[in-house]
Amino acid sequence: MKNALLALVLTLSPALAAAEKLSLAEVSAYLTAMQTAQATFTQINGDGTKSTGTLFIKRPGRMRIEYDPPEKALVLASAGAVAIYDPKSGPTPETYPLRKTPLSIILAQQVDLAQARMVVGHDYNGTATTITAQDPEHPEYGNIQLMFTDAPVALRQWVLNDDGGNSTTVVLGAMTVGETLRDSIFAIEGADSQR
Repeated sequence: MKNALLALVLTLSPALAAAEKLSLAEVSAYLTAMQTAQATFTQINGDGTKSTGTLFIKRPGRMRIEYDPPEKALVLASAGAVAIYDPKSGPTPETYPLRKTPLSIILAQQVDLAQARMVVGHDYNGTATTITAQDPEHPEYGNIQLMFTDAPVALRQWVLNDDGGNSTTVVLGAMTVGETLRDSIFAIEGADSQR
């Protein structure tokens, strides 16, 4: 479960539709324009197990990933940090600086993928445009591949490839954008009482 949660940190529909390769500028504009978003997701772990949940984004800088029961995990990005709450790992959350994760690219006030030092790949497979990001100082940690379709531009899934050779895929359901989301759902302090 810990690796699955890290997949969501280090790494954000139905079947992918036909698309053309999107430029880094188009993907940057899409992410910058997305002020709030909410979507259900299915996570497929490297061992074939699946989890489901809901993703909430409030840019800049905030994200909440809730897992459906029986999972009790919660991932929060807020106030420059990412916290992973997993009862299986103990009562204290694991915390990471947001700026050291690929989430910092997605959650930035102004997204500019052409300037982001974490972006190391920009590919097209005939169906989706894939942006690959990794920590430039620690490429051995693995990478995240964000997949987008066009007409309209949309984030559809991501794949985390960790340092052990395992892959975790997160497939997003229909995304709702522009809804009002309360700031309190992203607060790291007091998150234990929200689970």
